[in-house]
Amino acid sequence: MIWIGNYSTPSACCMPRCPPTYSSSPSPLLPHSNHRPLAATMELGLTPLAALCVLLALAVAAAPVAATEVEVEISTAEVQSSYIVHVAAGHAPRLPRRGLLTTRAYGSFLRDHIPVELSTPAPRVLYSYSHAATGFAARLTGRQAARLASSGSVLAVVPDVMQELHTTLTPSFLGLSPSSGLLPASNGASDVVIGVLDTGVYPEGRASFSADASLPPLPPGKFRGGCVSGPSFNGSKFCNNKLVGAKFFHKGQKAALGSAFGEDAESPLDTNGHGTHTSSTAAGSAVADGAFFDYARGNAVGMAPGARIAVYKVCWKGCASSDILAAFDEAIADGVDVISLSLGSNGKAPDFYSDTTAVGAFRAVSKGIVVSASAGNSGPKESTAVNVAPWFLTVGASTLNRQFPADVVLGNGETFTGTSLYAGEPLGTTKVPLVHAGDVGSKICEEGKLNSTVVAGKIVFCDPGVYARAAKEQAVKLAGGAGAIFGSPEAYGEQAMTSAYVHPATAVTFAAAEKIKKYISEQTSPTATIVFRGTVVGPTPPSPRMASFSSRGPNSRTPEIFKPDITAPGVDILAAWTGANSPSELPSDTRRVKYNIISGTSMSCPHVSGIAALLRQARPEWSPAMIKSALMTTAYNMDSAGGVIGDMSTGKASTPFARGAGHVDPNRAVDPGLVYDAGTEDYITFLCALGYTDKQIAVFGSSANCSTRAGSSVGDHNYPAFSVVFATNKMAVVRQRRVMRNVGGDARATYRAKVTAPDGVLVTVSPRTLRFTATQKTQEYVVTFAQRIFGSVTGNHTFGSIEWSDRKHTVTSPIAITWPASQVAEM
Repeated sequence: MIWIGNYSTPSACCMPRCPPTYSSSPSPLLPHSNHRPLAATMELGLTPLAALCVLLALAVAAAPVAATEVEVEISTAEVQSSYIVHVAAGHAPRLPRRGLLTTRAYGSFLRDHIPVELSTPAPRVLYSYSHAATGFAARLTGRQAARLASSGSVLAVVPDVMQELHTTLTPSFLGLSPSSGLLPASNGASDVVIGVLDTGVYPEGRASFSADASLPPLPPGKFRGGCVSGPSFNGSKFCNNKLVGAKFFHKGQKAALGSAFGEDAESPLDTNGHGTHTSSTAAGSAVADGAFFDYARGNAVGMAPGARIAVYKVCWKGCASSDILAAFDEAIADGVDVISLSLGSNGKAPDFYSDTTAVGAFRAVSKGIVVSASAGNSGPKESTAVNVAPWFLTVGASTLNRQFPADVVLGNGETFTGTSLYAGEPLGTTKVPLVHAGDVGSKICEEGKLNSTVVAGKIVFCDPGVYARAAKEQAVKLAGGAGAIFGSPEAYGEQAMTSAYVHPATAVTFAAAEKIKKYISEQTSPTATIVFRGTVVGPTPPSPRMASFSSRGPNSRTPEIFKPDITAPGVDILAAWTGANSPSELPSDTRRVKYNIISGTSMSCPHVSGIAALLRQARPEWSPAMIKSALMTTAYNMDSAGGVIGDMSTGKASTPFARGAGHVDPNRAVDPGLVYDAGTEDYITFLCALGYTDKQIAVFGSSANCSTRAGSSVGDHNYPAFSVVFATNKMAVVRQRRVMRNVGGDARATYRAKVTAPDGVLVTVSPRTLRFTATQKTQEYVVTFAQRIFGSVTGNHTFGSIEWSDRKHTVTSPIAITWPASQVAEM
């Protein structure tokens, strides 16, 4: 499944997995009822490919030995599901440049490869892919899919799964200034087009997407995209020299749900708000006096204010993989420069060859397109990051130096600071009775279960769990409560999530919640009020801090590839919003706003997408890997108070598996000194090192003979970070190789290494000095990680770094060591 990751909206597609998502009806993210066998196998923890194998085995087992009339009747009633079929390049029909629009060629392919006895119900082609993949998406029965999978013309058959959707202050917080640094060096990225794969765009009345007189009247000449119109979206009216593309892809979603999705069904119109928020964060035009009511008021502007935006709508009630791959295909054909992807799989990242998003991103990166993707909202548990293939630029979420405090003042005078975006009539200083929801019908404030006779006129404290806070707030309001206080999950530590409440309410940390509950239990007549303090910008607490919800490493698929790569602002981000949905997303909320404040790695991803666009124009000769390297090796790891960036889930210093290489620093990234580069051949070698077969690698569009690449190691991939896994009960020595390219202003440069070794490891760099000249622009070095005979480690991971410096540039790479649990206990 795929997510689009903002936290604070209450729809199931946008919530982190802690606490569990609420729903009073079947989740729209689960496969349609027609997909129950597949859903069941997925629930068993099987990958999509394994799930397909189980389905095919069931289909074969169910088939009678002899063909009969009864068998024909059963086969005609077989249920169809959607599949993505990867076709061997030599067997694929020739398609026009816009292959998506051509279904006839693969219709013939299906007739040639599916025998007559399996041809009912008739397969139906949804998309034909020619850029992001070679093949097609189609509605097939399990037996039809099995027949195709056994064909020598087909590389793989992958079930179509649903994936989830995972600002005024951030430019100044990031140091982006029109007078110096990256912003003027890139001219605002006016020659760059950012493709945003999301829920669409709502441009009407949104100045973030208005025509910009400071930009050339036409998009860059290499861009071949455009806008489509629909009943609710006038492409010729809304599109201009800022919004240069708007398209939608819904065949996979529609096939799965079997119905339309409302007024936006046949257009790029964003009726959710998520896509409008992410695209304006990446490249929205500057708008004076932007705010959510009176919160976060200021000059609202995207990271790359001169960049053009091309929107590819792929998400409605979830995001079908076939639709996402179709959008990748179209964006590549259109000629975008950066793809911003605030969505991803739900749960453990799948094998790369069965992950259609990873396949589409591979093809894009191979054509020089940077793909920035969110890490996910499943923190703070380890190994929860998704979009973990090395060609992704994977982004975690951290805080700004801005808060929206709303204090709970108890009857005994104790005060606990919470967070709220409530914009209505305040409660005032007079304290009113306070009750725990568990004493009045439902401790988690389920609608219809609160005793209105007892609740009326009181503030209700609600425990976390099951339902989103906006729904709980509605329950308290309907029961006649004066206000609400929401506790946070224990795992979230020092973080409480901000929401756009319609009723007086605030969210407090777990520790504060426990003290408030204790006060209620010990007092005969507990009372409280809530004081809303608006917007506060300042040094306390230090910033940035890692969001508790931000997904973490180590990489669950390939632990030798360090993930996430970097962190960026993703907590309480103000950006443009749709006019077709309320800021709380509650049906009962009739408010409509031009800007909304939400949180998630979905919000941090477009920050980095916009910065990557600035780098793309400032350094047009750089590859996507070089841009990622520049961002990672120049990132900072200290907060505003001079300590290591904190982790809100623990209250302690964060680790690189939370913050990646550090917090993005745009102005330093434009001049990194040295970079680590990688291209298509490097990624193919990496896939061979993983043990993938030539057939599996062919899914990525490259023929490979892995036998000619024998001896390559996954850890030798030229990544700007080091992740080492020591084997169980062995004295380990691991070597990893890297190649660095000099991109500094001086052709002649000498860099020396400084090592901060992780606990328990001796780190040796050879050579320790790298000398570059006009003719020797690259240099190789080897790092040896050896377990120390003496000493101990106290956790499963220890961390360090390698810094290369020529006294002008500092090129820093994090080191992460993963120890087996048994070895930690022994050392």
